[in-house]
Amino acid sequence: MKKVGIEGERKAALVEVPDPVPRQDWVVVEVKAAPMCTEYKGFVAGDRTVHLGHEAAGVVAAVAQPGRVQVGDRVAVMPQYPCGVCELCICGDYIHCESVVDFDTFTEGGEGRATMAQYLLKPDWLLPAIPAEVSFEHGGMACCGLGPSFGAFERMGLHTFHTVLITGLGPVGLGAVINARYRGARVLAVDSHPWRAARALDLGAEEVLDPGDGARERLRELTGGRGVDRALDCSGAVAAHRLCIDATRRRGQVAFVGECGEDTPLRVSPDMIRKGLTLVGSWHYNLRHMEGIWKVVRDSSAALDRLISHTFPMSRVQEAFELQATGACAKVVLDPWA
Repeated sequence: MKKVGIEGERKAALVEVPDPVPRQDWVVVEVKAAPMCTEYKGFVAGDRTVHLGHEAAGVVAAVAQPGRVQVGDRVAVMPQYPCGVCELCICGDYIHCESVVDFDTFTEGGEGRATMAQYLLKPDWLLPAIPAEVSFEHGGMACCGLGPSFGAFERMGLHTFHTVLITGLGPVGLGAVINARYRGARVLAVDSHPWRAARALDLGAEEVLDPGDGARERLRELTGGRGVDRALDCSGAVAAHRLCIDATRRRGQVAFVGECGEDTPLRVSPDMIRKGLTLVGSWHYNLRHMEGIWKVVRDSSAALDRLISHTFPMSRVQEAFELQATGACAKVVLDPWA
């Protein structure tokens, strides 16, 4: 089979490797749509790897034993390789599993870890069925396109009477605009990239502010001096973290989904005690909410067509990475068979 590899700084290529082999309850999925996420950062940096991607949609191609799926099933692919038996996995919060399966040991060095590939290998319980009326491209949005913000909004109880601030309008942030508008919330957003700001407005954001142009003061004006009810950071930027904390009203809630390698200053007394904020770290969503996310996908078809700003044959992955590096895109999807 073919899969994507990064061979050097701003250099991607397709590589030929053996097809994965099903074993126990791990099944082979033929990938029909491979959404791209933050892998472009490794492309820009020249981080050599052939294990790219963590989200996909496709068709079950081979199984080793009868189980939860069968050959021909249309499935979305959930991330990682959790154990499936710990308390977190059983209750649906598998994303936080502390006993992740060692892929190389389990497969004896076999293939199937990458999702930017023609085939992948996955435990059958991490392959929810895609509804018949949902396309593979839209089905692929059930992971990072819509998933992080869906999980965060579930935890914060976002609803139609809330004003929510979304910082960072990459694909995850734009998916958050869709999720927030689906719940009827008023959306205010912050991002400096003109393309992404325009796409957020197109998806239903009321106003998009530039972070360097008095955003904090403007947010106070837009909320009558009170502050937003909820805030969601999708950027992973320390300045955005502080903006969310400062712009949220007393007894409000803030969630963080953007990965960050730096320390964000937190003042316990004014930020937490006196203001009464609830701060939430949210990575994905609990599997018990799968039907809820499929409802968003089914009802938001037109919005998802705009969230997926570009599709590329996997043979043109170099071009796809170059586009992502400009920031002038939303979710980019690869077709592994073209």
